Amino acid sequence: MRNRIPAFALFMWSAPLLIALTMLVSICYGAKHIDAVTIREALLRFDPGDVNHQIIMHSRLPRVVGALLIGAFLAISGALMQGMTRNVLASPSIMGVTDGSAFAITLCMALLPNSSSMEMILYSFAGSAFSIVLVFGMASLLPGGLSPVRLAILGTIVGTFLSSVSAAISIYFQISQNISFWYNARLHQMDPQLMKLAIPFAVVGIAFAYRLAKPVTVLALGDDAAAGLGQRTAAVKLAATACVVVLTGIAVALAGKIGFVGLIVPHIARFMTGVDYRRIIPCAGVLGGLFLALCDVLARFLNAPYEMPIGVVTAMFGVPFFLYLIRTRGGGKHA
Repeated sequence: MRNRIPAFALFMWSAPLLIALTMLVSICYGAKHIDAVTIREALLRFDPGDVNHQIIMHSRLPRVVGALLIGAFLAISGALMQGMTRNVLASPSIMGVTDGSAFAITLCMALLPNSSSMEMILYSFAGSAFSIVLVFGMASLLPGGLSPVRLAILGTIVGTFLSSVSAAISIYFQISQNISFWYNARLHQMDPQLMKLAIPFAVVGIAFAYRLAKPVTVLALGDDAAAGLGQRTAAVKLAATACVVVLTGIAVALAGKIGFVGLIVPHIARFMTGVDYRRIIPCAGVLGGLFLALCDVLARFLNAPYEMPIGVVTAMFGVPFFLYLIRTRGGGKHA
Protein backbone atom coordinates (compact mmCIF):
# COMPACT_ATOMS: atom_id res chain seq x y z
CA MET A 1 0.00 0.00 0.00
CA ARG A 2 2.97 2.34 0.56
CA ASN A 3 3.54 2.83 -3.16
CA ARG A 4 -0.06 4.01 -3.57
CA ILE A 5 -0.01 6.69 -0.85
CA PRO A 6 1.85 9.25 -3.03
CA ALA A 7 -0.77 8.89 -5.78
CA PHE A 8 -3.54 9.49 -3.25
CA ALA A 9 -1.76 12.47 -1.71
CA LEU A 10 -1.00 14.00 -5.10
CA PHE A 11 -4.60 13.60 -6.20
CA MET A 12 -6.07 15.10 -3.02
CA TRP A 13 -3.66 18.06 -3.09
CA SER A 14 -4.56 18.72 -6.72
CA ALA A 15 -8.29 18.21 -6.11
CA PRO A 16 -9.15 21.94 -5.63
CA LEU A 17 -7.48 22.79 -8.94
CA LEU A 18 -9.21 19.89 -10.73
CA ILE A 19 -12.58 20.94 -9.31
CA ALA A 20 -12.02 24.57 -10.32
CA LEU A 21 -11.04 23.57 -13.87
CA THR A 22 -14.04 21.26 -14.15
CA MET A 23 -16.35 24.03 -13.00
CA LEU A 24 -14.82 26.43 -15.53
CA VAL A 25 -15.26 23.96 -18.40
CA SER A 26 -18.84 23.19 -17.35
CA ILE A 27 -19.81 26.85 -17.13
CA CYS A 28 -18.08 27.79 -20.40
CA TYR A 29 -19.42 25.12 -22.72
CA GLY A 30 -22.97 24.33 -23.72
CA ALA A 31 -25.56 25.44 -26.24
CA LYS A 32 -24.12 28.93 -25.76
CA HIS A 33 -20.38 29.41 -25.31
CA ILE A 34 -19.41 31.79 -22.51
CA ASP A 35 -15.84 33.04 -22.12
CA ALA A 36 -13.86 33.14 -18.88
CA VAL A 37 -13.94 36.96 -18.68
CA THR A 38 -17.73 36.96 -18.65
CA ILE A 39 -17.73 34.28 -15.96
CA ARG A 40 -15.44 36.37 -13.77
CA GLU A 41 -17.62 39.45 -14.25
CA ALA A 42 -20.76 37.49 -13.39
CA LEU A 43 -19.20 36.17 -10.18
CA LEU A 44 -17.74 39.51 -9.07
CA ARG A 45 -20.18 42.06 -10.52
CA PHE A 46 -23.45 40.34 -11.33
CA ASP A 47 -25.66 42.29 -13.74
CA PRO A 48 -29.31 41.10 -13.71
CA GLY A 49 -29.82 42.67 -17.14
CA ASP A 50 -27.06 40.61 -18.77
CA VAL A 51 -28.37 37.37 -20.28
CA ASN A 52 -24.97 35.66 -19.96
CA HIS A 53 -24.80 36.55 -16.27
CA GLN A 54 -28.29 35.11 -15.77
CA ILE A 55 -27.27 31.86 -17.51
CA ILE A 56 -24.15 31.56 -15.38
CA MET A 57 -25.67 32.31 -11.98
CA HIS A 58 -29.07 30.68 -12.37
CA SER A 59 -28.31 27.72 -14.62
CA ARG A 60 -24.74 26.63 -15.15
CA LEU A 61 -23.25 27.36 -11.73
CA PRO A 62 -26.01 25.50 -9.80
CA ARG A 63 -25.77 22.75 -12.38
CA VAL A 64 -22.06 22.07 -11.99
CA VAL A 65 -22.18 22.45 -8.19
CA GLY A 66 -25.05 19.98 -8.11
CA ALA A 67 -23.18 17.54 -10.35
CA LEU A 68 -20.11 17.70 -8.09
CA LEU A 69 -22.19 17.10 -4.96
CA ILE A 70 -24.39 14.34 -6.40
CA GLY A 71 -21.40 12.52 -7.87
CA ALA A 72 -19.72 12.64 -4.47
CA PHE A 73 -22.84 11.36 -2.68
CA LEU A 74 -23.30 8.41 -5.03
CA ALA A 75 -19.60 7.49 -5.05
CA ILE A 76 -19.35 7.54 -1.25
CA SER A 77 -22.55 5.48 -1.02
CA GLY A 78 -21.11 2.93 -3.43
CA ALA A 79 -17.83 2.75 -1.51
CA LEU A 80 -19.68 2.10 1.75
CA MET A 81 -21.87 -0.56 0.16
CA GLN A 82 -18.90 -2.35 -1.40
CA GLY A 83 -16.98 -2.19 1.86
CA MET A 84 -19.68 -3.43 4.19
CA THR A 85 -20.88 -6.22 1.85
CA ARG A 86 -17.45 -7.07 0.34
CA ASN A 87 -19.31 -7.10 -2.96
CA VAL A 88 -17.56 -5.65 -6.02
CA LEU A 89 -20.93 -5.19 -7.75
CA ALA A 90 -22.60 -3.22 -4.96
CA SER A 91 -23.82 0.28 -5.80
CA PRO A 92 -26.97 2.34 -5.15
CA SER A 93 -28.24 1.89 -8.71
CA ILE A 94 -27.58 -1.85 -9.02
CA MET A 95 -28.97 -2.63 -5.57
CA GLY A 96 -32.20 -0.77 -6.34
CA VAL A 97 -31.62 2.01 -3.80
CA THR A 98 -32.07 4.83 -6.32
CA ASP A 99 -35.22 3.15 -7.66
CA GLY A 100 -36.62 3.04 -4.13
CA SER A 101 -36.06 6.77 -3.70
CA ALA A 102 -37.68 7.56 -7.06
CA PHE A 103 -40.60 5.27 -6.19
CA ALA A 104 -41.20 7.13 -2.91
CA ILE A 105 -41.06 10.48 -4.71
CA THR A 106 -43.59 9.19 -7.26
CA LEU A 107 -45.96 8.17 -4.46
CA CYS A 108 -45.46 11.54 -2.83
CA MET A 109 -46.30 13.42 -6.03
CA ALA A 110 -49.35 11.24 -6.69
CA LEU A 111 -50.86 11.13 -3.21
CA LEU A 112 -49.43 14.26 -1.59
CA PRO A 113 -48.99 16.73 -4.46
CA ASN A 114 -48.60 19.73 -2.18
CA SER A 115 -45.62 18.34 -0.27
CA SER A 116 -42.81 20.75 0.53
CA SER A 117 -39.23 20.33 -0.68
CA MET A 118 -38.16 19.13 2.76
CA GLU A 119 -40.89 16.49 2.75
CA MET A 120 -39.71 15.33 -0.69
CA ILE A 121 -36.21 14.80 0.73
CA LEU A 122 -37.58 12.85 3.69
CA TYR A 123 -39.73 10.66 1.42
CA SER A 124 -36.67 10.01 -0.71
CA PHE A 125 -34.83 8.80 2.41
CA ALA A 126 -37.76 6.51 3.22
CA GLY A 127 -37.72 5.07 -0.30
CA SER A 128 -34.01 4.34 -0.11
CA ALA A 129 -34.44 2.58 3.23
CA PHE A 130 -37.42 0.58 1.94
CA SER A 131 -35.55 -0.74 -1.09
CA ILE A 132 -32.46 -1.71 0.94
CA VAL A 133 -34.59 -3.60 3.47
CA LEU A 134 -36.52 -5.28 0.66
CA VAL A 135 -33.40 -6.40 -1.26
CA PHE A 136 -31.46 -7.69 1.74
CA GLY A 137 -34.60 -9.18 3.30
CA MET A 138 -35.29 -11.19 0.15
CA ALA A 139 -31.63 -12.17 -0.14
CA SER A 140 -31.55 -13.50 3.42
CA LEU A 141 -34.50 -15.79 2.65
CA LEU A 142 -32.92 -17.37 -0.43
CA PRO A 143 -30.13 -19.99 -0.46
CA GLY A 144 -26.96 -18.14 -1.39
CA GLY A 145 -28.95 -14.94 -1.77
CA LEU A 146 -26.23 -12.84 -0.15
CA SER A 147 -23.61 -13.84 -2.71
CA PRO A 148 -22.45 -10.88 -4.84
CA VAL A 149 -24.02 -11.89 -8.16
CA ARG A 150 -27.32 -13.03 -6.68
CA LEU A 151 -27.54 -9.88 -4.56
CA ALA A 152 -26.97 -7.79 -7.68
CA ILE A 153 -29.66 -9.76 -9.53
CA LEU A 154 -32.12 -9.27 -6.67
CA GLY A 155 -31.32 -5.57 -6.58
CA THR A 156 -31.94 -5.29 -10.31
CA ILE A 157 -35.23 -7.18 -10.02
CA VAL A 158 -36.44 -5.00 -7.13
CA GLY A 159 -35.34 -1.83 -8.91
CA THR A 160 -37.09 -2.84 -12.14
CA PHE A 161 -40.26 -3.74 -10.22
CA LEU A 162 -40.32 -0.41 -8.36
CA SER A 163 -39.68 1.48 -11.60
CA SER A 164 -42.56 -0.35 -13.28
CA VAL A 165 -44.93 0.36 -10.39
CA SER A 166 -43.87 4.00 -10.46
CA ALA A 167 -44.62 4.19 -14.18
CA ALA A 168 -48.07 2.68 -13.61
CA ILE A 169 -48.79 5.15 -10.80
CA SER A 170 -47.65 8.09 -12.90
CA ILE A 171 -49.92 7.06 -15.78
CA TYR A 172 -52.92 6.48 -13.52
CA PHE A 173 -52.53 9.82 -11.73
CA GLN A 174 -51.48 11.60 -14.95
CA ILE A 175 -48.18 12.86 -13.58
CA SER A 176 -45.88 11.24 -16.15
CA GLN A 177 -44.42 14.56 -17.21
CA ASN A 178 -43.66 15.51 -13.61
CA ILE A 179 -41.85 12.32 -12.64
CA SER A 180 -39.94 11.99 -15.90
CA PHE A 181 -37.31 14.26 -14.30
CA TRP A 182 -36.53 11.66 -11.63
CA TYR A 183 -36.29 8.77 -14.08
CA ASN A 184 -34.42 10.66 -16.82
CA ALA A 185 -32.20 12.84 -14.67
CA ARG A 186 -31.41 16.22 -16.17
CA LEU A 187 -29.06 18.33 -14.12
CA HIS A 188 -30.08 21.57 -15.81
CA GLN A 189 -33.50 21.35 -14.07
CA MET A 190 -32.01 21.19 -10.60
CA ASP A 191 -33.69 23.36 -7.95
CA PRO A 192 -31.14 25.58 -6.14
CA GLN A 193 -33.49 25.98 -3.16
CA LEU A 194 -33.77 22.22 -2.78
CA MET A 195 -29.98 22.04 -2.95
CA LYS A 196 -29.70 24.45 -0.02
CA LEU A 197 -32.08 22.32 2.05
CA ALA A 198 -30.12 19.17 1.21
CA ILE A 199 -26.67 20.48 2.14
CA PRO A 200 -27.03 20.04 5.96
CA PHE A 201 -28.08 16.42 5.48
CA ALA A 202 -25.21 15.90 3.07
CA VAL A 203 -22.64 17.34 5.48
CA VAL A 204 -23.85 15.04 8.25
CA GLY A 205 -23.93 12.03 5.91
CA ILE A 206 -20.40 12.60 4.57
CA ALA A 207 -18.97 13.30 8.04
CA PHE A 208 -20.60 10.16 9.41
CA ALA A 209 -19.35 8.15 6.41
CA TYR A 210 -15.78 9.24 7.14
CA ARG A 211 -16.31 8.43 10.81
CA LEU A 212 -17.21 4.90 9.74
CA ALA A 213 -14.18 4.56 7.46
CA LYS A 214 -12.02 2.66 9.95
CA PRO A 215 -14.77 0.21 11.03
CA VAL A 216 -15.69 -0.42 7.37
CA THR A 217 -12.02 -1.12 6.59
CA VAL A 218 -12.05 -3.81 9.28
CA LEU A 219 -15.44 -5.09 8.10
CA ALA A 220 -14.08 -5.47 4.57
CA LEU A 221 -11.80 -8.20 5.93
CA GLY A 222 -14.89 -10.36 6.49
CA ASP A 223 -17.43 -10.72 9.28
CA ASP A 224 -15.48 -13.42 11.15
CA ALA A 225 -12.21 -11.50 11.04
CA ALA A 226 -13.96 -8.27 12.03
CA ALA A 227 -15.73 -9.96 14.96
CA GLY A 228 -12.42 -11.47 16.04
CA LEU A 229 -10.95 -7.96 16.15
CA GLY A 230 -13.77 -6.78 18.42
CA GLN A 231 -15.86 -5.17 15.69
CA ARG A 232 -19.60 -4.93 16.26
CA THR A 233 -20.41 -5.93 12.71
CA ALA A 234 -24.20 -5.53 12.91
CA ALA A 235 -23.92 -2.01 14.32
CA VAL A 236 -21.38 -0.95 11.69
CA LYS A 237 -23.52 -2.33 8.86
CA LEU A 238 -26.60 -0.58 10.22
CA ALA A 239 -24.75 2.74 10.51
CA ALA A 240 -23.24 2.40 7.04
CA THR A 241 -26.68 1.57 5.62
CA ALA A 242 -28.08 4.71 7.25
CA CYS A 243 -25.34 6.76 5.52
CA VAL A 244 -26.18 5.17 2.18
CA VAL A 245 -29.87 5.94 2.69
CA VAL A 246 -29.17 9.61 3.46
CA LEU A 247 -26.65 10.24 0.69
CA THR A 248 -28.54 8.32 -2.01
CA GLY A 249 -31.84 9.85 -0.95
CA ILE A 250 -30.38 13.35 -1.29
CA ALA A 251 -28.89 12.57 -4.69
CA VAL A 252 -32.19 11.28 -6.07
CA ALA A 253 -34.21 14.13 -4.55
CA LEU A 254 -31.88 16.65 -6.23
CA ALA A 255 -31.47 15.18 -9.69
CA GLY A 256 -33.30 11.88 -10.04
CA LYS A 257 -31.86 8.45 -10.89
CA ILE A 258 -28.26 8.44 -12.05
CA GLY A 259 -26.67 5.04 -12.41
CA PHE A 260 -23.19 3.51 -12.27
CA VAL A 261 -21.36 6.38 -10.50
CA GLY A 262 -21.44 4.39 -7.28
CA LEU A 263 -20.15 1.30 -9.09
CA ILE A 264 -17.26 2.69 -11.13
CA VAL A 265 -15.74 5.36 -8.90
CA PRO A 266 -15.08 3.32 -5.70
CA HIS A 267 -13.05 0.80 -7.71
CA ILE A 268 -10.91 3.59 -9.16
CA ALA A 269 -10.48 5.09 -5.70
CA ARG A 270 -9.51 1.71 -4.26
CA PHE A 271 -6.95 1.25 -7.03
CA MET A 272 -5.43 4.66 -6.21
CA THR A 273 -5.44 4.34 -2.42
CA GLY A 274 -5.36 0.71 -1.38
CA VAL A 275 -7.79 -0.89 1.07
CA ASP A 276 -7.99 1.80 3.76
CA TYR A 277 -11.43 3.41 3.64
CA ARG A 278 -10.08 6.50 5.40
CA ARG A 279 -8.51 7.20 2.00
CA ILE A 280 -11.07 5.50 -0.22
CA ILE A 281 -14.04 7.59 0.99
CA PRO A 282 -12.57 11.10 0.43
CA CYS A 283 -10.92 9.99 -2.82
CA ALA A 284 -14.20 8.48 -4.07
CA GLY A 285 -16.07 11.65 -3.12
CA VAL A 286 -13.77 13.88 -5.19
CA LEU A 287 -13.56 11.42 -8.10
CA GLY A 288 -17.32 10.94 -8.12
CA GLY A 289 -17.99 14.66 -8.33
CA LEU A 290 -15.46 15.16 -11.12
CA PHE A 291 -16.72 12.13 -13.03
CA LEU A 292 -20.38 13.21 -12.99
CA ALA A 293 -19.57 16.84 -13.80
CA LEU A 294 -17.46 15.81 -16.80
CA CYS A 295 -20.15 13.35 -17.94
CA ASP A 296 -22.59 16.26 -17.81
CA VAL A 297 -20.29 18.31 -20.08
CA LEU A 298 -20.01 15.35 -22.46
CA ALA A 299 -23.81 15.01 -22.53
CA ARG A 300 -24.05 18.47 -24.11
CA PHE A 301 -22.00 17.46 -27.15
CA LEU A 302 -22.95 13.86 -27.94
CA ASN A 303 -26.23 14.89 -29.56
CA ALA A 304 -25.69 18.62 -30.13
CA PRO A 305 -27.59 20.91 -30.22
CA TYR A 306 -29.74 18.68 -27.98
CA GLU A 307 -28.58 17.31 -24.64
CA MET A 308 -28.18 13.62 -23.95
CA PRO A 309 -29.72 12.46 -20.62
CA ILE A 310 -26.92 12.18 -18.07
CA GLY A 311 -27.93 8.59 -17.26
CA VAL A 312 -27.16 7.55 -20.83
CA VAL A 313 -23.64 8.97 -20.58
CA THR A 314 -22.86 7.29 -17.25
CA ALA A 315 -24.23 4.02 -18.65
CA MET A 316 -21.80 4.27 -21.58
CA PHE A 317 -19.00 3.92 -19.05
CA GLY A 318 -20.86 1.86 -16.46
CA VAL A 319 -22.19 -1.05 -18.52
CA PRO A 320 -18.78 -2.07 -19.96
CA PHE A 321 -17.24 -1.69 -16.50
CA PHE A 322 -19.99 -3.85 -14.97
CA LEU A 323 -19.36 -6.56 -17.57
CA TYR A 324 -15.62 -6.26 -16.96
CA LEU A 325 -16.15 -6.92 -13.25
CA ILE A 326 -18.33 -9.93 -14.00
CA ARG A 327 -15.73 -11.34 -16.39
CA THR A 328 -12.56 -10.67 -14.38
CA ARG A 329 -13.83 -10.94 -10.82
CA GLY A 330 -16.79 -13.21 -11.38
CA GLY A 331 -18.81 -10.90 -9.19
CA GLY A 332 -16.66 -12.04 -6.30
CA LYS A 333 -15.74 -10.27 -3.12
CA HIS A 334 -12.97 -7.71 -3.06
CA ALA A 335 -9.98 -8.12 -0.84
